[in-house]
This record gives sequence, C-alpha cells and structure tokens, in this order.
Amino acid sequence: MSQLNEKSIAIIGYIHRSLRPLTPGSVSELKQVPTGSHLIFTAETHNFPTGVAPFSGATTGTGGRIRDVQCVGRGGYCIAGTAGYSVGSLLIPEYDLPWEDKSFEYPLNFAPPLEILIEASNGASDYGNKFGEPLISGFVRSFGLIDANGERREWIKPIMFSGGIGSMELDMTEKLKPEVGHQIVKIGGPVYRIGVGGGSASSVEVQGDNKIELDFNAVQRGDAEMEQKLNRVVRACLEMGKKIQLSVYTTKGREAMVTWAIRPLILSNCGGAEYQENNALLCKKEDLELLQSVCRRERCPINVVGEVTGTGRVVLALNESATEKMPRKVFKLERKAGLYRELKLPNGVSIFQSLERVLRLPSVASKRYLTNKVDRCVTGLIAQQQCVGPLHTPLADVAVVAISHFGYTLG
Repeated sequence: MSQLNEKSIAIIGYIHRSLRPLTPGSVSELKQVPTGSHLIFTAETHNFPTGVAPFSGATTGTGGRIRDVQCVGRGGYCIAGTAGYSVGSLLIPEYDLPWEDKSFEYPLNFAPPLEILIEASNGASDYGNKFGEPLISGFVRSFGLIDANGERREWIKPIMFSGGIGSMELDMTEKLKPEVGHQIVKIGGPVYRIGVGGGSASSVEVQGDNKIELDFNAVQRGDAEMEQKLNRVVRACLEMGKKIQLSVYTTKGREAMVTWAIRPLILSNCGGAEYQENNALLCKKEDLELLQSVCRRERCPINVVGEVTGTGRVVLALNESATEKMPRKVFKLERKAGLYRELKLPNGVSIFQSLERVLRLPSVASKRYLTNKVDRCVTGLIAQQQCVGPLHTPLADVAVVAISHFGYTLG
C-alpha cells in the first residue's frame, strides 16, 4: 500500500485484460489489451457546504473527490463511489423518537438535519448518476445527546463523506518532475466568483462570528456534464500512454484557504475563485497541440496559464497595490477535565421495547431512501452493489467492483 497524494492511497494490483481504443482521442474500435493496474481509494468530506446548502454541497463534494481520483499519480480511472452522512437529531414530523430532544437549537444558517440527510443524499446520487459513476456503498448516522457532564454531543455541523474507488496504470504512479519549458495548463470548467471562503467560513462558523452571506458564498455549484468532459480528456491522455507525457494535478474547488494574510487579494477579486470541474496539467511543450486537439474533441475548455521557468518562484503581477496591514487572529484554547460516570440502564425496559428502539435507529433502519434511486451498476464493473435479492430490498454486507470486464480480479 502506498499513499500517492494527500487524499489517495493505492494497493498493488493485477495484470488483466482491458478494453482500450486503437487510437485514443479519436473515433476508433476497442480492443482487448494486457494492462497492469493498481487499485486506488480516495476520500474527502464536504461538511460545511453540505450544512448550508445540502444538495449543492453534496454534489460538489462528490465532484471534488472524483477529481482526486483523476489526479492520483500521473492520472487515474474512476470506477465507483461511496458516501456517508452523519447528522444531528432528525425530529421527523409525526414520528417521535424517544431519545431525541426537541429543545435543541440549531444554527439559522444550517439546514435542519432531516433536510440535510434527504437532500445531501439526493445531491451525491444525482451528481454520480449524471457523471456516470455508480454509488455502491455507504453509511448513515444520526445522534444528539446531553451527556453526564451536561455537554451536548451532536453532529451540529454535518459530515458528508465521499469516497472513490478507481485504478491507475502500473507505470503511472509517479508524476512528471517539472522541467524548464513544461507548460502549466488548466482544463475543465470556467472560473466563477463563488465558493470563496469555504474552509475559512467553516472555521469562522465554529468561532461564532460568521455572516450568513459568507456562508452561501462558500458553497460551490456542481456541473456533472463538465466533469464528464474533463474525465474523458484525462482518460484519453492516459490511454495514449507514452505518446503524450503529462501529469494531472487537482485544484482547490473552493478558495479553501482564505487566510487573513491573503484576504485583501480575495476582496479585490484577484486572488480567489471557484475551480469546480477543473484540473491542472503539467505537460511537455511538444505535447500541447495534441492535448488541445483532445480537448476540442470533447468540448472541454483548455487554457495555458504558465510555463516552468526553473527559478522556483511564482510571480503574480499587479498594476496596483492590493494589500494592507491586517490584524493577527488570536485563538483561545481552554482545557477542561472530563467527568465520566458508569452507565446505568433504566429499569423496566423490556426486550421488545429495546428491540423496537434499535430498529428505529437510522443506522439500523431501512436505507431505501438512500439506495433506491439512480443507477447503481453503470460501467459494467460492479460485481456487488448495495442492494441484493429480486426486490433489491436487503442491503449487502459488502460492495465489490471488478477491475476488468474480462477477469475475476476484484476490489
């Protein structure tokens, strides 16, 4: 097992037979060829945007994770996705759960936990369905409690987890080393002035001095069609092998790291932007024309944004000063010793009552609202999705993908 970037790992894979076009990047027949592939898994969370705008937050969380799969090593292939949701007390109308406290209050700029669970799952499934990636496994949790110390334990800011299963060529685990003359290229969707302050807005929310308008500015918008165009370009380049030498790099989907030091640049509209459905490439100058031809075929925008000079510096040229002296942020941390008490179960609770409560827990209860929607086996590589049986009612214990259409090697 090897970690290939900050979000992805790979497990040594197999030699198998796969379908490859005779002439990648153009219309051609497919043929079976021997291929060596590693298995990869990548994961990320998209918590704060999902809390503010559940559907959009989950769609862009899925899209960002797909790009992480694309950017493993010199580039990776997407196979399937997973998703997980952790929220607070659901407080379902006309469906009382005895352990939920109706007096709990939630931030006004966050959607209610029930809406988050429904719309976030819709968003993740919708994006994967439009892109062509099946969602085959996941988890869901709901919890809210006042503990023995009088402290509230709850996922007030939800967890939206997105995981991706994929593969990569055996000889493409290492990115190209930058050399003088290499072209720095951006491919994919256009730049928008949204998604600004995503990571910072989340931190500010915890500190308690956030603004609602900043929250919605921090939520990205997903475009699965553009992501599919981007994916086809990356895939075509990978299938060309040594005919084109490039490396794929992920970009920040939102201006995640808006710190106080660079905030003046953001406010002047020159230092931060939204880069959804967009990746950076490093390619040789002689391969640029071929890359541009593939992008034209797939109708994927492409822009050359720079060139490696070898100086080790990134230069931003401004016609006027955009910086000013900013105050330093101060963080205060207080530690309190916890008070732990022995668990005491209430008297008079029958086995039937206990079983009824367990079966009503979201982590145990029916998951049909999560699984019975969109395509769960597209690509032809899904050996076991999350539903089993003729009615697709029970949940499987495991999700299984094949790495090839012609063998029994699995992931």
